[in-house]
Amino acid sequence: MVFISNQSEELPLHNLFRMDKRTILNSKHVEITLKRLASQLKENHGNFENTVLIGLQPRGVHVLERLKAILEKDLNTDLTCGQLDITFYRDDFRRREQPLIPSVNNIDFIIEDKRVVLIDDVLYTGRSVRSALDAILAYGRPKDVELLIMIDRKFERHLPIQPDYIGKMVNTLTSQVVKVEWEHTDGADEVLLHTIEEE
Repeated sequence: MVFISNQSEELPLHNLFRMDKRTILNSKHVEITLKRLASQLKENHGNFENTVLIGLQPRGVHVLERLKAILEKDLNTDLTCGQLDITFYRDDFRRREQPLIPSVNNIDFIIEDKRVVLIDDVLYTGRSVRSALDAILAYGRPKDVELLIMIDRKFERHLPIQPDYIGKMVNTLTSQVVKVEWEHTDGADEVLLHTIEEE
């Protein structure tokens, strides 16, 4: 349970705040959105002969896996895909009180002169994407890099980074949290907007 300090005593967080939850996309709309994104990728990358898809750890990998399944079924071919961890490239890596636990890098190919599509679930400040751009250079110099995002939080961008493919754009406040959930990890395919409100 999370506590916050209140003068001489610590009170449970749920005694002071409540979390309001709203569904942005339900399971049907998630499936429609993924199929649309897959179609847009096919329009721009054809048979993906010189294209690699890279999901950002941890949550972007789920988007990658779903898109990969759709594309490979439609194209009847295997796509080159990888998973990228950006922990050691984050600009706040040494500024946190608790150490970050890295995820697994799974890129067993060189991206030299390849077309790269970076995939993540939510774009907010843009700092994770900036870190990813630094991290992929360890695997070669790509021909070009595109960004695919399931949910684009329109406001509060800290860096001039914009996606090439957007599942859905939402207007959010700093106090709100957007979470993309998946059936195999969270019990349902849906996108939720959480708002913390003081009671």
